[in-house]
Amino acid sequence: MTPTQLTAYAAVVRLGSVKEAARELEVTEAAVSMHVARLRKELDDQLFTRTYSGLAFTPGGLRLASRATEILGLQNRTVLEVGQAGRGRRLLRMASTALFAEHAAPGLIELFANRAKDLDVELSVRPADQFEPALASREVDVAIGPRPPTSGLDCRTFLNFKIHVVAGPEHPLANIPVVPGQLADQPWLLGPSAVGSAGGFGAMLDRLNIAESRQRIFQSDAAAIEETKRANGISLGVGFVVADDLAAGRLVKITGPGMEEIGSWTAMALGQQSDPAAPAAELLRFITTPRATQAMLRGSGVNIGRFRPSVYVTLWS
Repeated sequence: MTPTQLTAYAAVVRLGSVKEAARELEVTEAAVSMHVARLRKELDDQLFTRTYSGLAFTPGGLRLASRATEILGLQNRTVLEVGQAGRGRRLLRMASTALFAEHAAPGLIELFANRAKDLDVELSVRPADQFEPALASREVDVAIGPRPPTSGLDCRTFLNFKIHVVAGPEHPLANIPVVPGQLADQPWLLGPSAVGSAGGFGAMLDRLNIAESRQRIFQSDAAAIEETKRANGISLGVGFVVADDLAAGRLVKITGPGMEEIGSWTAMALGQQSDPAAPAAELLRFITTPRATQAMLRGSGVNIGRFRPSVYVTLWS
């Protein structure tokens, strides 16, 4: 088996079509079919057949699909790690939800990277439903977000937080008991954390039946909160983030049934980490410590002018 053959086969499985696989890989359909034919011959397995509804895979074909993704991910990771090692650097690739990336990741990454001067951290913001495939294919080393309902991953839940419904002090619903139905017609001022329904803000908006037409999405949760202080709108805020504004009266909690929710963050990595000194294994141990919690809630305490960790952020749609 060659990487080219596995790449072609993985594309066929993912897209469900030889034609679409050829288009994505920018090769001919004949080339994709040739790679699949060679895999069939080498493995003595039909792998898949064409049906009226699409491709139907054999048990061996499904197993190969899983292994192909894993092998290609390892290949890409090896190339990356060899290059990093040649420059005397290690790389930790982290994926997280937008909520964690904005409110807790900066302090954690700064403190963690400061413990190892040879470590770079690459942070990508992704929907939670992409975490397990990204880990399985080794696109990322660690993912942080809501805990998956069932998973073979090594999961460490490390921080609980409250989500409040908040508004400016002059809002008509401020300081009176509110029922969820009163919120449906209000303008909601939200950050990117509200996009998607997997845990956190998105799940709360779904539970409160807030239509997308009532939501205005800002470039960050912080920008949405600043607008909420001045405008006649409602927002969602993480408890430790909006605590100072609530204490100073710049924001008020909207009170009533369903106006508060408990969220949590979980760090996930592939189980049975072979190298306990690998950055992913180190982070899973570190992230539950009091120092890590303090850094996520209040910043790392490191003088930013003295130390700037190498952090690269990528946004995924």
